[in-house]
Amino acid sequence: MLVRILVEPGGSVQGEASVPGDKSIAHRWLILSATARGTSRLVGLPEALDVRSSARCLAAVVGAGARPRLEAWGSTPEDPDARARLTVDGRVGPGQEKGELVIEGEGRDQLHEPRGPLDCGNSGTTMRLLMGVLAASPFPCRLIGDESLGGRPMERVAVPLRAMGASVHTDHGHPPVEVHGGPLRGAHHELAEPTAQVKGAILLAGIAADGQTTVVEPARTRDHTERALRRLGAPVGQGDGSVSVSRFQHESFEAEVPGDVSSAAFLVAAAALTGGELTIRRVGLNPTRTHFLAVLDRMGVGTEQVVTGEELGEPVGDLFVARTGGLLATEVTARELPLVIDEVPVLAAIAAHAEGETRFAGGAELRAKESDRLAGVVEVIRDLGGRARVEGEDLVVEGGGLGGGRTSARRDHRLAMAAAVAALRSRGACEIDGMEWSEVSFPGFLPALRSLGARVGAA
Repeated sequence: MLVRILVEPGGSVQGEASVPGDKSIAHRWLILSATARGTSRLVGLPEALDVRSSARCLAAVVGAGARPRLEAWGSTPEDPDARARLTVDGRVGPGQEKGELVIEGEGRDQLHEPRGPLDCGNSGTTMRLLMGVLAASPFPCRLIGDESLGGRPMERVAVPLRAMGASVHTDHGHPPVEVHGGPLRGAHHELAEPTAQVKGAILLAGIAADGQTTVVEPARTRDHTERALRRLGAPVGQGDGSVSVSRFQHESFEAEVPGDVSSAAFLVAAAALTGGELTIRRVGLNPTRTHFLAVLDRMGVGTEQVVTGEELGEPVGDLFVARTGGLLATEVTARELPLVIDEVPVLAAIAAHAEGETRFAGGAELRAKESDRLAGVVEVIRDLGGRARVEGEDLVVEGGGLGGGRTSARRDHRLAMAAAVAALRSRGACEIDGMEWSEVSFPGFLPALRSLGARVGAA
């Protein structure tokens, strides 16, 4: 069902909010609980469609004890139209509750051959991380996905896994992917592009390999995989731009997934664009995920982080947004970009209303996301009456505001939410098609926005 919304300027986004559990963390903790020895308990799992894909795929390869609960969690809602309607009618939608999952793991060595292909849906994280897990499993496995995932690069994972001893085949570098695992040997990998998904896949293979496995990054990326492994007792080494692991079988654990700071970024931006004050409770504050706040500070948006605890190595706390005055342009360097890779669309939404020209340098990796986000961001801003362009690998957004108009999510959850947020400060009303895609990572996004004062409704 296509969900079209109408966003009208004039509201002020303010108050107190929470966001669904962190998607990046949830993928990794699901995998670690399914491959642990013993019974693990996860609280706060988001009902995001990508996370369901990971649960559904894991259900197909784990033992009988863990399968039923993972299958139930990974199942798609029976009435997708009803789920889509929740995004526009103002009711609190799925994903706002604290989902709990108990998983009876039997250890990594007890995974078994699935009866059919593993459908990763729209989730590149699911596919890439599972490639790393399955690289050590002595059976063939086929990983597939939707049309969008079918266009995303997978050789960047396949090449290092082959070097470790796994048999991995792709379709000219893209899904479907065939993995036939077996005994692995540790290896030294230098990544050509900074990407946490590739790093995570290699590390998950590395804890099943003989010898040491080392990953060297050209720039720092999110470190959820190594944080969790370290907290679970794995021999994780950290160097200057590198991380290494050795063979390790972890035991079961209990943890509560913190709120997704990348989802919180859209609410932060909404408050900043409308002059509101906002508090977001119990959100993940991993420093490899919060660099967008430093970028916002340069743009004139005042925020504060207060760490109140920790979950499996992840700092957790509250995020505060102060009332914002004038917005300023900035430059995000190529070295910074990997630390804000998911926040580029929402930062661009703010930049469209700033004074001056904002540049996001070295954005080639944005072309390999759920959509070509370099082109997508430009098209959305132009559709809504703003000015933006691509120069080589750089995204350039000219400030001055938006006049209003109609645009599309382009089957990309972050473009959908960035468009909705950008429209809040537009001089005229904006229509956005495809808002159902926000369910991929932020179930209940529009009800949350409305509850905080945004003027959002069905078109």
